[in-house]
Amino acid sequence: MENIGNHIDRWNNCLQIISQIVEPQHFDTWFKKIRPVSLIDSTLTVEVPSDFFREYLEESYLDVIKKTLKRVIGADARLNYLIRPVANQQAMRLPEGPGNPPINRSVNISSYQPAGNPGPFVYPGLQKIQIDPRLLPVYNFQNLVSGDCNRLAISAGSDIARNPGKTPFNPLFIFGGPGLGKTHVANAIGLAIKEKYPDLVVLYVTGNEFKTQYMDAVFVRNKLTDFLAYYMKIDVLIIDDIQDLVGQGNQNAFFNIFNHLHQNSKQLILTSDRSPAELQSFEDRLLSRFKWGLSVELTHPDYDTRLAMLKARAFREGMNIGEDVLEYLASNIQTNFRELEGALISVAAYSALSKEANSVELASRVTKRIVGPDSGHVTIDKVQKTVCDYFNITRENLLSMSRKRQIVQARQISMYLSRNLMPNCSLSTIGAETGGKDHATVLHACATVTDLMATDKTFKKYVNDLEQMLTPSFR
Repeated sequence: MENIGNHIDRWNNCLQIISQIVEPQHFDTWFKKIRPVSLIDSTLTVEVPSDFFREYLEESYLDVIKKTLKRVIGADARLNYLIRPVANQQAMRLPEGPGNPPINRSVNISSYQPAGNPGPFVYPGLQKIQIDPRLLPVYNFQNLVSGDCNRLAISAGSDIARNPGKTPFNPLFIFGGPGLGKTHVANAIGLAIKEKYPDLVVLYVTGNEFKTQYMDAVFVRNKLTDFLAYYMKIDVLIIDDIQDLVGQGNQNAFFNIFNHLHQNSKQLILTSDRSPAELQSFEDRLLSRFKWGLSVELTHPDYDTRLAMLKARAFREGMNIGEDVLEYLASNIQTNFRELEGALISVAAYSALSKEANSVELASRVTKRIVGPDSGHVTIDKVQKTVCDYFNITRENLLSMSRKRQIVQARQISMYLSRNLMPNCSLSTIGAETGGKDHATVLHACATVTDLMATDKTFKKYVNDLEQMLTPSFR
């Protein structure tokens, strides 16, 4: 027998209990939208915004709902769902891009009709959307100079472009310091996919943009389900600077998007300024998924790669710059591609504005403005050479497997200084260039040096002396 009006009271009682269990933000998002419809015997019927909404409820809160219903209605309590008709819902304004080519096909949306079966997702009030890929045409494979620093990433990216979502490289996790070409590689993969498969829907978005869109969907428009469904229509999702995706709410949203795309053989490409093992404030379940595919590091370019990049960029921009100037820049700016390009453009600009010929002397003045009077940045090689000279040991000994106390401490100090003086250099890179050690060994070395500095004044003096030798301008 139907209990007229009683379904509202019973559901309100359920909400009072659930509100004490579920976080307020999640309660507002997932439970306040549910409308009680009827209570017949022990079966409570409720109306929800979409079938996706129902699936998410059951996946995330089934245990809470079951226990609450049994407590309020009884041991035989059951819950039945109705999907709210699309006509009764307002449309969500979805994230927009800047309108850069190439163009994705329009995505047709299947709306739920009361007489038919709902599709896997319901997009309230929308029939067709145009998702801008937000890819920059200049960041293509043709403009990407290959070297030891990025060859593996380019090779994996090319394989993905030929068969997105079907290779073992899903997700592809590209990491490395700033200016090493992570965004360029990720964009190049997206462009190559669009060229070969124009009907696939590709989207490039930064981690910070994703977080902002999530907050807008939840706190401003109250349209989280639409936001999730929007991202689940993507065939190739590229998220740049994934390390910015901090916060439980947006990580939970991305977790569900990641699972759906991966399970449906959609391609995910992620970039970060650090390896998955070094990401802080990320849920373990996300970190484990980042490691499912291929993690590849972009390292600092060697001299040949730096010179090739400068030549390619000068040719592309029509710059008439002498070989000696390019060689000088490649020799003296060793950090990353971004600083190299900045120096190249600055030399050309100064030359044009001052009517001064391109020369090594001009390049020297420009370089000092960019990297300071000591044009040699702190590098792992520089740290190791300084440590070896200080302790009067050979570099071969430093990188060996020797367990002699002096050698071990010198090796640990070199790893500690590399980590502290080059915060954008990953642990894995430091370990690889210190005799093939892994990131765990580098972490242990840093912790050991920190502990010894706190208890051993002589040891602390060693480290302070070396820091001053490596960074005199900061003292």
